[in-house]
Amino acid sequence: MSQRPNILLITSDQQRWDTFGLESRRCKTPHLDRLARNGTRFSSCITPNVVCQPSRASMLTGLLPLSHGVADNGINLEPAVGKQGFSGQLAGNGYDTAFIGKAHFASKGCFEPSGTPECKHSSADYGEDWNGPYMGFDHVELMVHGHFDRIKEPLRPPLGQHFERWFFSRGTDDEAWQLWSEELQPPTDTPQTWHSALPVQWHSSTWMTDRAIDWIARRKGDEPFCAWVSLPDPHHPFDCPEPWSRLHHPDEVDLPAHRTRDLDRRPWWHKATLEGEPAMPDPEAVAWRKHGSRVPPLSDAQLRRMTANYFGMISLVDHSVGRILDALDAQGVADNTIVVFTTDHGDLLGDHGLYLKGPTMYEALLRIGLIVAGPGVPADRVVQDPVSTVDLAATFLDYGNTECPAHWQSESLRPLIEARAGASRDVAYNEWRLHEARCGVPLELRTIRTKIHKCTFELDSGAGELYDLANDPMEMNNLYDDSGYRAVRNELEDMMRARPGPLLNKIPDPVGSA
Repeated sequence: MSQRPNILLITSDQQRWDTFGLESRRCKTPHLDRLARNGTRFSSCITPNVVCQPSRASMLTGLLPLSHGVADNGINLEPAVGKQGFSGQLAGNGYDTAFIGKAHFASKGCFEPSGTPECKHSSADYGEDWNGPYMGFDHVELMVHGHFDRIKEPLRPPLGQHFERWFFSRGTDDEAWQLWSEELQPPTDTPQTWHSALPVQWHSSTWMTDRAIDWIARRKGDEPFCAWVSLPDPHHPFDCPEPWSRLHHPDEVDLPAHRTRDLDRRPWWHKATLEGEPAMPDPEAVAWRKHGSRVPPLSDAQLRRMTANYFGMISLVDHSVGRILDALDAQGVADNTIVVFTTDHGDLLGDHGLYLKGPTMYEALLRIGLIVAGPGVPADRVVQDPVSTVDLAATFLDYGNTECPAHWQSESLRPLIEARAGASRDVAYNEWRLHEARCGVPLELRTIRTKIHKCTFELDSGAGELYDLANDPMEMNNLYDDSGYRAVRNELEDMMRARPGPLLNKIPDPVGSA
């Protein structure tokens, strides 16, 4: 490359690994398919944490959750730590930086004002002319809501940020909000799922794509840019607008081979977190937790309808990706832009009779897609080494010719992308400290993922689960206490104990109901 490239990170929210370009599920993603054919795809990438805030903080900071402190949802990333992430590092080295969309570096659902622009109590303190800086990004256009919920009153201006002000200005007399919650016929009779009457032009994916294209088009100067465009779909509720909600017929989507609960074969916390009572002081937060995260067992017909809407949301995200790629072409910068598409975590979507997300580290939730394309990136290449999105921060600094901070736990993916001699990875890390308020029981979870094995350790109780992914890709047989796999378990435990980097002495407690 003759000059430092632009860097464009596009993320979805809660997208399964098998719905990415060229993977196995029958989800229509022509633009992601194109991106994968033109670039390099990582087939064994995992998230550092299976919920939003910790995984996003790791992407930004190049640190694992127990090092940056955001060990669960509801814990705010310290601004001083966020500013030292890849955005701040590149901004300090001449890059024009922007964040557009759902950040979720801080909690919306705080019980009292936290002072951040994402807090439902504090957002009104940031005027309409505020566009950053935030967490190292010079320019921001934020969505605070992330995902509307029918049982919660939305944040209306002056609360919220750029998206909320725009959304509630559509139509008259709360028209956008009313259309979003209106279900077009026939009804789906499926939890968290409906065909929304909201026009596509008023949808969050459309707004964020429009704002990203506008920002790219109106940039001035010759400096390279680094932008993160963060789309909030296909996170539940599965509220896709027409025609996207009808793009995949329920009778034609595939269902998991194993979609019934088998909790007696799993470690104790699988059952406990489904049945435990959240210890939240806010009754609305408890209601949201039960409503939003504990979907009861679905019939096959219901799961088909949920899956079809979920796939529709992904296809709308894919359409947004295509529009942004076309905008890069139109501005003449496509040939000098590294484009990365990934997500924060997956979705269980019926695997083992479970839905959405939780402390069950199945591949549907832990494993995520990662596509890299652009100058110097080999086309149609698949990397099978276990990596993590914590590695994106160092990768961006590598391409941006910027020195990586010594304390980061992020390692550049560029040697793997370019197939350099000796480049390989043995292990990727996931970690989660769950407060009792979240699921009724406290948990200390550490997960190790290699090419062929995965092991989750619950440190407080000594329980765990181990899967041989090469011989048991559906994760049916927990081998944690199998004497024949004791040597494998010991090796994986040694890897877990050898986790790089320091731990925070004190991890903050959750600040709200996020």
